[in-house]
Amino acid sequence: MTSKLLLVKYAEIHLKGQNRPYFQRLLLRNVRQAVKHLNADAQLYDSRIFVTGYADESACIDAITKVFGVHAVCPAVQIDKNDFDAICDLAADLMKDVSGSFKVAARRADKRFFLDSPQICAQVGAHILRNNKQLKVDVHQPDHVLNVEIRDQALLYVKTYPAVGGLPTGTAGRAMLLLSGGIDSPVAGFRIAKRGVQLSAVYYHSFPYTGEPVKEKIISLAKILTAYCGPIRLFVVPFTEIQQAIHEKCPDDFTTLIMRRNMMRIADMLADKNKALALITGESIGQVASQTLEALACTDEVVSRPVFRPLIGMDKLEIIKEAQQIGTYETSCLPYEDCCTVFTPRHPVTHPKLRQAQLAERPLLDDDLLEQMIQRAVEGTEVIDLKP
Repeated sequence: MTSKLLLVKYAEIHLKGQNRPYFQRLLLRNVRQAVKHLNADAQLYDSRIFVTGYADESACIDAITKVFGVHAVCPAVQIDKNDFDAICDLAADLMKDVSGSFKVAARRADKRFFLDSPQICAQVGAHILRNNKQLKVDVHQPDHVLNVEIRDQALLYVKTYPAVGGLPTGTAGRAMLLLSGGIDSPVAGFRIAKRGVQLSAVYYHSFPYTGEPVKEKIISLAKILTAYCGPIRLFVVPFTEIQQAIHEKCPDDFTTLIMRRNMMRIADMLADKNKALALITGESIGQVASQTLEALACTDEVVSRPVFRPLIGMDKLEIIKEAQQIGTYETSCLPYEDCCTVFTPRHPVTHPKLRQAQLAERPLLDDDLLEQMIQRAVEGTEVIDLKP
């Protein structure tokens, strides 16, 4: 009697010592959430997650390989471990449609099994060769590997689908992603979420300069990220009043920098409300005027929590390649401008000193104007909860 299942492997969790059960529980929860819409079920057995009950194997594999913390997914066949002849026959059958070289890799988790791992490899391999004349053995660089795991049952599998790896979402707290319509910020969010961080996101909407299409673009980008990191709460902040005031009252060459400072202030306030421990941006050194070391220091001065910049040492081609891999690139390239392109100065300052930035911003501080505008923006923020 055989049955099919998906064997879900994890890697880094094995290093967590006494905390391992906590990481396993969260990973199991996230895998269950990922396959829920496919009517599949997931259970934890002896350092493996087994997924069963699915009708569409391909869709189930695709969903699981996007779950942070999963190292690989293997379509496996389960059989009674006490019938070794049946195990050998199943192994030969699994290899009948492949050609070239192969080897058998055995793992005997049940140490009471009557054969040890080398003996399993030898006997199963010999049976495969007798019944599949198109194959030959190569234990060093085989074209195919037939895996045999002896647990409560015997598990056999040939194919392995690599997954995203990392740590399970929810194991490292929450952070707030400043999500623009560009290529960089979704990749930055992906990279931090891969380390177990739960994402929230904030987008600055400058209606009527930016319309509904760009807002829908941002929602789509956040929705793509949910396939990897689970639910995301998106904060849509009305930013027009602040941008207009910056344009009217502040020196032209400092407007972009002052805009960034106020984006960071608002993100910091929303992070407080959402219990986020850090901010995330998609900045890379020197990519644009507001991303020089001096400019970054000026923007960080206004916030009270760490700012994570996972792309800081990457060039644009590297970021584009990763955006293509995670599926955000095409959406990011849709031709809808975000608020960062509104009132862009012709010659923005590139190497500002903090004191210069503070002086340039001073006209906004008269009569508590800036504080009042920020308060209105926070109170007018739209909250959108997105799920995979």
